Amino acid sequence: MDALRRPKRSAVFAALDTMLPVWILLNAVSGLKAEDDGMEELATEKEAEESHRQDSVNLLTFILLLTLTILTIWLFKHRRVRFLHETGLAMIYGLLVGVILRYGIPATSYHNKTPPSCSLKEGPVSTLLLNVSGKFFEYTLKGEINSREIHNVEQNDMLRKVTFDPEVFFNILLPPIIFHAGYSLKKRHFFRNLGSIITYAFLGTAISCFVIGNLMYGVVKLMQVVGQLTDKFYYTDCLFFGAIISATDPVTVLAIFNELHADGDLYALLFGESVMNDAVAIVLSSSIVAYQPSGANTHMFDASAFFKSVGVFLGIFSGSFLMGAATGVVTFTKLHCFPLLETALFFLMSWSTFLLAEACGFTGVVAVLFCGITQAHYTYNNLSEESTKRTKQLFEVLHFLAENFIFSYMGLALFTFQNHIFSPIFIIGAFIAIFIGRAFNIYPLSFLLNLGRRHKIKGNFQHMMMFAGLRGAMAFALAIRDTATYARQMMFTTTLLIVFFTVWVFGGGTTPMLSWLHIRCCRRKSALIYLKPILTHSGPPLTSTLPAYCGPLASCLTSPQAYEVTNGASGGGGDAAGGSGWSANGKRSGSTSEEALERELDSREQELLSRGTRLVFPIEDHV
Repeated sequence: MDALRRPKRSAVFAALDTMLPVWILLNAVSGLKAEDDGMEELATEKEAEESHRQDSVNLLTFILLLTLTILTIWLFKHRRVRFLHETGLAMIYGLLVGVILRYGIPATSYHNKTPPSCSLKEGPVSTLLLNVSGKFFEYTLKGEINSREIHNVEQNDMLRKVTFDPEVFFNILLPPIIFHAGYSLKKRHFFRNLGSIITYAFLGTAISCFVIGNLMYGVVKLMQVVGQLTDKFYYTDCLFFGAIISATDPVTVLAIFNELHADGDLYALLFGESVMNDAVAIVLSSSIVAYQPSGANTHMFDASAFFKSVGVFLGIFSGSFLMGAATGVVTFTKLHCFPLLETALFFLMSWSTFLLAEACGFTGVVAVLFCGITQAHYTYNNLSEESTKRTKQLFEVLHFLAENFIFSYMGLALFTFQNHIFSPIFIIGAFIAIFIGRAFNIYPLSFLLNLGRRHKIKGNFQHMMMFAGLRGAMAFALAIRDTATYARQMMFTTTLLIVFFTVWVFGGGTTPMLSWLHIRCCRRKSALIYLKPILTHSGPPLTSTLPAYCGPLASCLTSPQAYEVTNGASGGGGDAAGGSGWSANGKRSGSTSEEALERELDSREQELLSRGTRLVFPIEDHV
């Protein structure tokens, strides 16, 4: 029996001897697999941390851009420099940062030079799941890439992250800009010129769109003849370009008008046209996109499709207008005892107007514009005194930051956008076309309007309106919203260059143009007034022009003759002429006719607000 059991035990040990290496090998493999999983999780965490760091750096970059812009604005305002507006400064700083990001940061990611091929029975899906060695990875659709640019895909993660989704501009940055334009509207001059403003905004924008569109179609045909057109560019694309580039945004001109107190009617015409034609341009561009003729050729003229697009335009605009006005009327609060809650509710209800219109298929820009105009008339008067101040300041700050952010991003996009198409023929043709389109807008309509206006639009006003047709945030936002095709990419590049040129050249030439056209301006008193009582015996004394807390210093720096000379001048018939004098404590004893006129002009123009932020440091008399 022992002899029989011994072979069985030997067989068991033999089996164990055979299984032991396999077991050890399996343990080693599982240990390696666990180690690999741990290393992969660690790599994923590091990648997420690096992505978070890059996001923080990107946001910090834009905040530093805005900070630098604000500091430079203060310096320019302090030095009374008017040849460059804050939007132009923001674009310059954006250009500098774009150069650094493009050429100063090496590539941080790599892609497969020979992408895998697959065939789909349907169109591309928005989300793609890939099984890689038993692990599933999710990828989202970013957009179509031209086959000739397959090896030029952006490999710099930093540049990828600073390229924002176009919907960010429409849903976050545009609403405060457009709402502030309506909420801060100068009511008296605006409604006095409402008929002319509507004519320029509706009829003028349509004329400009079709003039530019037809001229650019001729340019496209020329490019096709000389072999400069490498892809499809239809007539509807030309009309779309005419619509988006017809949106004027003279923030530089209006800011200078406001600072110099230019003619109120001219200001109202320019401001009102720019506010209204932004809304018209976005609805007009949507109507052109909706133009879909029946039949095989979808880009030829079709009467039924044309009238359908006209109906879409009227329906979208009227629906957006009614929604915005209705929301503005019903936006009232009963929270007077809690100004913070009242302001917060007012802000949220105003912003929701834009999103509600977009969700209903209308245009949020039109809705939020007329919501702001309506709220300025009705809701504003129902707010508590503290909330009225808070809402004005809140929307002015949001408008300032959003607008300068967009202009900074414009400078950045010149170097970070990876699908630019620079066509010299198209760019030169576009510059010529916008000037011709602006001329067909201003001069014929002004002639027709003057037939029925009591206060005629003078020739120098018409020339100034022609000169002030700058392009800005709305044209850029409409152009960047869709850059999927060859035609849209060329439009975006050209629009960017047009905005740069008009803001820098026309914006910088506003003050000389006002002087050359002999347009009356009422300048505020210069800061050099502070030196007058120090260097001479002339008034007014510093005790009247400096703040109250500077009283002791002002008394030391002002000579007694400054009070005597001023009082003596007012004593000799000064009362009859409305003269004035200054007492030793700096109080005014009367007023001269010139100062009375200046105060009258100040009171007439005190509501002047521009679509650019007013950062003027006026020196007012303390009575």
